Amino acid sequence: MKQTIAIIGGGAAGCFCAIAVKRLLPHADVTVYEGGRKALAKVAVTGGGRCNLTNSFRQVEHLAAVYPRGEKLMKRLLKGFSAADVCRWFEREGVRLVTQTDECVFPKSQYAMEIVDTLLSLMRQLGVTLKLGHRVSAIAHEDECYRLTFSPADNVQQPTVTADMAVVTTGGSPTMQGLQMLAGLDLEMVSPVPSLFSVCVADRALTQLTGTVVEHATAALPGTKFRGEGPLLITHWGMSGPAVLKLSSRAARHLHGCGYQHDLCINWCGAMTLPEVEAMIGEMSVAHGRKQVSTVYPPHLNSRLWKLLVDRSQIRGEQRWAELQKKQINRLVNTLTADVYRMTGKCRFKEEFVTCGGVALSNVNLSTLECKQHEGLYFAGEVLDVDAVTGGFNLQAAWTMGHTVAVAINKKCH
Repeated sequence: MKQTIAIIGGGAAGCFCAIAVKRLLPHADVTVYEGGRKALAKVAVTGGGRCNLTNSFRQVEHLAAVYPRGEKLMKRLLKGFSAADVCRWFEREGVRLVTQTDECVFPKSQYAMEIVDTLLSLMRQLGVTLKLGHRVSAIAHEDECYRLTFSPADNVQQPTVTADMAVVTTGGSPTMQGLQMLAGLDLEMVSPVPSLFSVCVADRALTQLTGTVVEHATAALPGTKFRGEGPLLITHWGMSGPAVLKLSSRAARHLHGCGYQHDLCINWCGAMTLPEVEAMIGEMSVAHGRKQVSTVYPPHLNSRLWKLLVDRSQIRGEQRWAELQKKQINRLVNTLTADVYRMTGKCRFKEEFVTCGGVALSNVNLSTLECKQHEGLYFAGEVLDVDAVTGGFNLQAAWTMGHTVAVAINKKCH
């Protein structure tokens, strides 16, 4: 008998799953229902429009460092479909890839639409049906099948459809309202909160340096273990860049709990130890004794940021290096390694939006992602309580979970 499989959500996980299912089960009726006007809209903007589709994982010592939630699940699933498998998959489809020095993987074209077009083209070739403007408002499990009800606002021709199996891949939801379609299934849910955002800092002296990038910095929350490392970007509203985004992901629930009002400690020499910073400043003081402090600065900082840090250390810029007292040098070292600002809010990162929370992992079989309570119902992607730091890890999770579900559906149908 011909199987009908409904995939709810036309993002990375949903489209990838649809392709994999159709290849494994050519005679199955596979339909992707997407509420928006375009499929793969988020893929089109990820990585600044270049699509950071995965990461080599070569710099990842522990998965918990890149998957704050879902680390154990991803450790299990990546054994079945890894980052290397993702790269081979896309390269077989004609997409040439390049791995950057930070281990992020992009299409060599640096064009996200190459990934989008590749996936949509494969769906058309394989006979996957894509229905846009079909927002599912309710899912019901009845008579060994799944009934999907569409939002009345979409005014679709068929207000309800049925399928033998359903895969929910609707992505992250900033509110529980986005998960209301699952209300009748009696599932355990984890309240969603934002987990990838830049931060607002109400410090005019800092934000006047908008556009300044420090390639190696560390952002941390004093009094906690939460921290993020990497490039840091000063913006007109505060701070962004990988260091801040990693911090926001790891501290997502903590920051939500305090209303995004928190001290933020920046180490402007993130790759250096405290003794190394002390030695660097000591060498600068000896080598440039007759020069003004404001005119000589570490090579990883620019003159504008250096002048701000000197001022925050209560040192006059026109003072000469040889005139600095030990207390002043100590303050300068402290500012370089533990510069504290007040976080006053969060700001959405470009057009990307990632949330932690969603469908609790306790609901699913961790090997197949099939719902324990409802046979034939699967979840993949960010709709589950799994999310990652920036760097290609969220898309890797989407590809891996989409593939996992497809393999599980294939086994169930044979």
